[in-house]
Amino acid sequence: MKEYKIQGLSCANCAADMERQVRQLTNGGTAELKFNTSKLVVHEDVNLDEVKSILKADGAALVEDDHDHDHSPRVPYMVIVSAILFGCTFFVRDLLPYYAVILLYVSAMLISGYSTFVKGAKNLFRFKFTIETLMTVALIGAVAIGEWREATIVAILFGLNEFLEGMGMEKARHSMEKLLQIAPKQATLLMPDGEHRVVAIDSLKTGDMVLVKAGEKIPSDGVVVSGVSSVNEAAITGESLPVEKFTGDSLFGGSLNNEGTLEVKITKAYKDSSLARILHLVEEAQETKTPTELFINRFSKYYTPFIMLVSIMVMLLPPLLFNGGWEAWLYQGLAVLIVGCPCALILSSPIAIVSGITKNARNGILVKGGSFLELLGKIDTIAFDKTGTLTKGKPSVQMAKSFDDDFYRIAGSIEKNSSHPIARAVMEHESVAAEQLFEASELKAIPGEGIEAVIDGKSYWMGNERLISRLELDDNRKEDIDSLKNGGYTLVITACEDRIMGIFGVADEIREESREMIHELQRAGITQTVMLTGDHKKTAEKIASKVGVSRVYAGLLPEEKVEKINKLSNRSKVAMIGDGINDAPALAAAHLGIAMGKGTDSAIETADIVLMQDHLGKLPASVRIAKKVNRVIKLNLTLALGLKLVALFLTIPGLLTLWIAILADMGATVLVTLLSLSVLVERRKSSERPAANKQAARQLG
Repeated sequence: MKEYKIQGLSCANCAADMERQVRQLTNGGTAELKFNTSKLVVHEDVNLDEVKSILKADGAALVEDDHDHDHSPRVPYMVIVSAILFGCTFFVRDLLPYYAVILLYVSAMLISGYSTFVKGAKNLFRFKFTIETLMTVALIGAVAIGEWREATIVAILFGLNEFLEGMGMEKARHSMEKLLQIAPKQATLLMPDGEHRVVAIDSLKTGDMVLVKAGEKIPSDGVVVSGVSSVNEAAITGESLPVEKFTGDSLFGGSLNNEGTLEVKITKAYKDSSLARILHLVEEAQETKTPTELFINRFSKYYTPFIMLVSIMVMLLPPLLFNGGWEAWLYQGLAVLIVGCPCALILSSPIAIVSGITKNARNGILVKGGSFLELLGKIDTIAFDKTGTLTKGKPSVQMAKSFDDDFYRIAGSIEKNSSHPIARAVMEHESVAAEQLFEASELKAIPGEGIEAVIDGKSYWMGNERLISRLELDDNRKEDIDSLKNGGYTLVITACEDRIMGIFGVADEIREESREMIHELQRAGITQTVMLTGDHKKTAEKIASKVGVSRVYAGLLPEEKVEKINKLSNRSKVAMIGDGINDAPALAAAHLGIAMGKGTDSAIETADIVLMQDHLGKLPASVRIAKKVNRVIKLNLTLALGLKLVALFLTIPGLLTLWIAILADMGATVLVTLLSLSVLVERRKSSERPAANKQAARQLG
């Protein structure tokens, strides 16, 4: 299969028709003409001359070499020339013979409306009722009753309308293409003999060493082997603040090296990299149809013949039943044809959807399809996994009670050689880190309890409550233990042979942005937030109260999370957010699955939306964008149909004219396009700036 860029693609229905024609060619059966991205994917053995001929008939063209192609909308020179000629004719019509005036009007009409007339005439003979068919019938009718000036205005305004349609779609495409152009094209490969060689990024393999200088892009996912620099990861995560990178740190392909020179070991071939996956998801997302778009497409099939039927009724019924003038009502019927054009109706959704997907992608939020964006705007309940989502997924010592001067020193001496996450949390506690530690010997794990060690000939234990069950505890120690348990902490107890030396209260650290994020979601229209976790109830309730989650379900197995999602889904529109492999079933069960981008591949593949940041700070902005897209689409549909209805009502007193009809249609198109593009310029509120950014700013000083 081969992919080509198409220029001049401004009509979704025309694109679908051209795709059908290309598929009828030899080797063209699998062809895809993607309207939103303006690309043709076709078998490499198809006859390109025949493809070009099909495209040319609809005013489109194949761009075989896209490197220097200008994607800006083409200036409607023919329409401009036609308008100038019409203006001149209007001012000199009283000075010229009648036939000369008609000739000038016809010339102006043909200059701007020739292609429309030809396409419409072909469709009329095939009984295909398209926009061009309506315009052609209207032009023929206007000429037939001698309305040369009106017919010329219709041709000029329709040509201008087509240009405005194409411009709106091109603006949305251009915004997306700028996003897709972040991919680097080349990389500096470090050869085993020390030489440098510039290669295409597609040729990079896992394990290759590349040199990335200041100002260059990281060619693919990798790890820093040597060098120190700050890296701008905005293209991947949407975060504007740079991240400091040192030896051993991972890198995203497509991120920008700001300062120093880095030697990077490639960990993923480019096609498997985060950037390639993002670009693929974003591009595919543009071509998926939302339920609204599918409805509009189905509606349009019946809408156009219905308008033609209404037009015929307007032409015939008043003269036949109410003694109306034939010429006057023929004129009114032609105006109905024009005002009934579904241009604005067809544009109501796609530009807004592409704009919304683009806006989210700029923020590091990947929406895998327009249907998911539309659904996100309808969500009223969001369910969160706890670990790694609302919390960092990293245990830390939140509370410590010391009953012996050597407590911290003994605890550190026992845990210093362990790689267990809780042991790491103990070692990072400031009081433990400040101690000069002993050398522990005879370390022995006690299953289900903890660890035993000998220090200076004396035995010590460190672990959970079971470990100290043999000790006699006074009321104060029991009260301390119960207090920490009721606080939702995991207990790590250090004891010697006859007493407890101290207790660590360990808990998963809450993300800085979680509370603010929950508050912003509620402001964005989310009525219910739910926590689903396998952790015990006390811990879950403590975290929920701190972040502001409204409901908690604790002690859940993966299949029980699915059951809870299904129950919630019966009453509301539910999105599930998680980052682990155990979250994948719940993500799939929810109306909408949202995965953390730095989570597992299974969660990302299952999810409908992917947050490329390691936090949820931008989730409220994504919800707001989705809701705005839905509002814009509803408003677009209202305007597109409302303006037409107002114009149609003008037929009752016989006030509808051809130029009013075309202005109503063009006005609806312009309004729909501008409203849809407004999604791209939505500004993020300062209150939505994630806490993670604030923390990064402090770290960078």
